[in-house]
Amino acid sequence: MSEPRTAQHRRRRSRTALAVGVPLALTAAGAFAYGGDLGVLGSTALQASAATAAAPAWAADTADGFASVDSLGQNGTYGGRGGQIVTVTTQAELEKYATATQPYVIVVAGTIAMNPVGKEIKVQSDKTIVGRGTAGHIVGGGFFLGQGVHNVIIRNLTIRDAYQGVWNDKDHDFDAIQMDGAHHVWIDHNDLRHMADGLIDVRKDSTNVTVSWNKLSDNNKTFGIGWTENVKTDITIHHNWIRETEQRNPSTDNAAHAHLYNNFLEDAPNTSIGSSYGNYSRGSTKMVLENSYFQGVKNPVIKDSGASIVQRGSVFSGTSGRNESGGSAFDPKAYYSYGLDKAADVPGLLRSGAGPRASIGTTAASTRAAAATTLTVAQDGSGQYRTVQAAVNAVPANNPSRVVIAVKPGTYRELVKVPSNKPHVTIQGTGGSRKDTTIVYNNASGTPKPGGGTYGTGGSATVAVEADDFQARNLTISNDFDEKANQNIKDQQAVALRTAADKVFLDGIIVSGDQDTLLLDTASKDRLGRVYVANSYVIGNVDFIFGRATAVVDKSVITLKKRWNGTSAGYIAAPSTAANRKGFLIANSTVNGDVSAGSFHLGRPWHAGGDASLDPQATVRNTSLSNAIKSAPWTDMSGFSWKDDRFAEYKNSGAGAGPASSDRPHLTDAQAANQEVADWLAGWTPSAS
Repeated sequence: MSEPRTAQHRRRRSRTALAVGVPLALTAAGAFAYGGDLGVLGSTALQASAATAAAPAWAADTADGFASVDSLGQNGTYGGRGGQIVTVTTQAELEKYATATQPYVIVVAGTIAMNPVGKEIKVQSDKTIVGRGTAGHIVGGGFFLGQGVHNVIIRNLTIRDAYQGVWNDKDHDFDAIQMDGAHHVWIDHNDLRHMADGLIDVRKDSTNVTVSWNKLSDNNKTFGIGWTENVKTDITIHHNWIRETEQRNPSTDNAAHAHLYNNFLEDAPNTSIGSSYGNYSRGSTKMVLENSYFQGVKNPVIKDSGASIVQRGSVFSGTSGRNESGGSAFDPKAYYSYGLDKAADVPGLLRSGAGPRASIGTTAASTRAAAATTLTVAQDGSGQYRTVQAAVNAVPANNPSRVVIAVKPGTYRELVKVPSNKPHVTIQGTGGSRKDTTIVYNNASGTPKPGGGTYGTGGSATVAVEADDFQARNLTISNDFDEKANQNIKDQQAVALRTAADKVFLDGIIVSGDQDTLLLDTASKDRLGRVYVANSYVIGNVDFIFGRATAVVDKSVITLKKRWNGTSAGYIAAPSTAANRKGFLIANSTVNGDVSAGSFHLGRPWHAGGDASLDPQATVRNTSLSNAIKSAPWTDMSGFSWKDDRFAEYKNSGAGAGPASSDRPHLTDAQAANQEVADWLAGWTPSAS
């Protein structure tokens, strides 16, 4: 970004509620954000990490697919994580904990026969119900998730044998798992079979559901989705082995987004059970079907006239009848990251990997991810890799779970890029201070590239993050481009860190540069990119927090520095916000630095490329401002008036704060109630991992 040369659905939560959802390590870290030393990490964070590590690894697993998407006030699906872990062997014990209001991780350690037959335990929110090895069986009944129940994981169980002797049973509604109006549910690695009605029923506007790595078999009605006139359900169905079932494989009615991939539908020959149809898109469903395998299935893919199916990459072997597609659907990668196995490999993968496991996480895909859980970097060769980029390169493409790159103390002079197909990456310094581990380089916008041309502002970044769910902590990221020594280079913007992704958490770091230090961007103008910067230092002088992301700088220190020639003049924020999105929120922080009084603006509107449709926004609230801040803290940029955009303050303090005026707008209390941290994060609660 150049300095002019001429001189959706969202649910609000209070700040208190946000703090409840953030781990102790995060909230406690605010206590040392203002320390004189730039960063010895507090012992509280280390103690919290140690406590978490005591739980079984699988207890920290979180859902993928639509169950991982933040909505309806729920940040993904993690079940009873953080609650007490209890082991049950009787129906009474299972009911006690499954129906409780508190979070629990419930381990089913044997066979539980339901009494009466057909009973469905009414599971409440924030529960993980998981079988111990392959021993967890629920016989003659199942689970019911009612209206508003959310954040539930059901894994590694066998749920079976409520069958009442009538194949197309109209008298008994005995399901393995039924949900009516629930949301954020993950059903994973179960064996569901031989029930009186459905194996899985996702009904009545239930949404944000992922069904993965299950074996569904020996049943008439397998998997029904819908029973509503509303087009609301978002569901992901992947890596399921559906075998010897007649109908609803699944039947998907009025689903807003149904993503089916890498499933194996098998109708074995010469048996008493024959398929009537496979994947069915009904009503107004929009379905994307990818890389699945259909063996011997009649009418493998069908759709109603008003429904959509986009098909790609599937294998059809010995199938007959209708195989339909048509209409427009959606791009699943606009909602979450995922990786596809080859369709030809699916039968083998699921025969060996679907259903309960002796140890959760032993499928081929999860084994690959587990092997790369922690990667170590050390310049002296004592780690697995000598450079940070080498460790990033080793992360599997489309990794489904967190990979921590632990970087030992040292100065790593290199460029680092985390590409969009490598989500869930954490880069973490292992030293006692965030100053101990530094990633640094010195490209500027106008620096010549080896192959010709120049890097441009975005391309100058020392660290570039294009992958969702990225975290960085306890390190320094710097661009030490020497402006004084490179006066021959016209464009001297030099980015230390660029993010162009969603759910980026920068916790306890230093980001240091001069002009354009921290570029908080999005993958594209129409994509949401939320960034939470906490307990950190951001250092620079000209537009050094800029971009179009929806970003919060919270409990941090913004340090103003002089320009290369010793003068004091600059701008902190240069938002480039798209219309109808939130821009920058600086809250609960400190602005200071060794610069002249009245020499810095809080910010100015960056209409990137002269785009008049943008609506830049910056709010600075509950922040201590040094006397470096001008009494008229906002200013115009490149012909665009700041007064036409969204700039405001609220309850700031310090010598640089000032009363409301036409040159210094303040929010009212009512306006400020809608401009809190939780409003910016829109249902995402950042948590250290």
